[in-house]
Amino acid sequence: MKRSLTYVILCLLLLGLFPPASAQQPTPQQAQPPKQEVLPVYAQNIKGNIYQVKGGMGGNTGFFIGEKEVLTIDAKMTEDAAKQMITEIKKLTPNPISYITLTHSDRDHVNGLVGFPQGTNIISHEKTRVHMDNAFQSTRERTYLPNIAFSERLNLYLGGALRGTRINLFYFGPAHTDGDAVIYFPDERVAFIGDLIFIGRDPLIHRHKNGSSFGLVKVLKAILNLDAEIFVHGHGDLATKKEILGVIQAIEEKQIRIKALVKEGNTLDQVKKVFNKYRRQGWRYSLDEPCRSHLS
Repeated sequence: MKRSLTYVILCLLLLGLFPPASAQQPTPQQAQPPKQEVLPVYAQNIKGNIYQVKGGMGGNTGFFIGEKEVLTIDAKMTEDAAKQMITEIKKLTPNPISYITLTHSDRDHVNGLVGFPQGTNIISHEKTRVHMDNAFQSTRERTYLPNIAFSERLNLYLGGALRGTRINLFYFGPAHTDGDAVIYFPDERVAFIGDLIFIGRDPLIHRHKNGSSFGLVKVLKAILNLDAEIFVHGHGDLATKKEILGVIQAIEEKQIRIKALVKEGNTLDQVKKVFNKYRRQGWRYSLDEPCRSHLS
């Protein structure tokens, strides 16, 4: 019983519950991180009438041009970036934006909502709406809380159920947060997956929003079952199933390695030293970032 409790505590401490780096005294190198250049907002055609929007403040976003209306995916981080996104849309179509779909509640994906016309339908998972309800404090912000929330699946038909384009919103469970939505275009075989993957760096798990590394693996495996060939994510270039498989493998390897080290009787500090060794050797393991993958 004591050993089992030690195992649980060690796993939780190691992968999420010890104080984040931001709460510790920064080293001179950490004190002033280099500023990254913010590129202009621009639209990139992905397939058919589906576009990705890159640049500006905030994560990658997207939009779909329907026969009479536009649906967007996420909203950038600032009002100005959102307005730049709308400008890019207007270059391609005079159709109004009727729907804004949200992949999750992080500010770099939702704070730009204030740049969109009031009264636009905003769709999210019900847990994402809860997080936004807690975060949006001003009267203006609160007018942009999602007015349509779903629990497991929502089907949209832009242009009508008979002739319109089918868009599916899926919820596969807690992962990056407990409200991650996948926006899937089955005919075009394109899926927008928000921050469910990061390429070339550790996954980002928000434990304060009930995220889970085990859940992330489960969700990514569910996404692989979609008949999609292009995956648009929040912070990088377009991905394929190959990249998603690589992320799953990296997470599962970390989980297995930690379990083995704990079973061998290693202390928390000893396990951290092992992973810091991997880090120095170029492995993408980091145990000292504010939001890290965790076993819970």
